[in-house]
Amino acid sequence: MVTTANDSSDFDAVLDTTGLYCPEPIMLMHNKVREMEQGAVLKVIATDPATTRDVPKFCSFLGHELLRQTQTESHYFYFIRLG
Repeated sequence: MVTTANDSSDFDAVLDTTGLYCPEPIMLMHNKVREMEQGAVLKVIATDPATTRDVPKFCSFLGHELLRQTQTESHYFYFIRLG
């Protein structure tokens, strides 16, 4: 699993979509949030640049809160509180 220096351990589950491209990361996010409780925090790790557009739209459309979005040279990190 990839981590960053400013990574927070304040999350309930991790979804690593490294190496996957649209639409797979979003499809996996849909499946993962179904398993989780409202208010839980999901950390998503991705390498697809399209997630910078897709994850915020996913959150907005489904009523989740995008708490934080960061990136390194090769990975994107999202922390999402489920609505």
